[in-house]
Amino acid sequence: MAKGVKVKHGVEEKMRSKKGSSSAGKYKTVNPKEFAGSSGGASKFSFPINTLARARNALARAHYAPHPEGIRAKVYKKYPELKIRSEERHGKK
Repeated sequence: MAKGVKVKHGVEEKMRSKKGSSSAGKYKTVNPKEFAGSSGGASKFSFPINTLARARNALARAHYAPHPEGIRAKVYKKYPELKIRSEERHGKK
């Protein structure tokens, strides 16, 4: 689970079965506030964005979440430089 979060036995497996949440519970050192999964309809402990590299990875994998635009919005809020780069590469949306 996330840093400081404890859940009952079997709950992690249920979380991983949710669409876009296959890695839920695998980031034990990440603060619970630094996940973007809940914004995209996935488990609240998926899509970690605590580092720039993980934020880029979350953007690359956002299409697996039920609502990828929520993942993107949370990443771009924390790392606005990624949004600027995306707009430069793909044009403003």
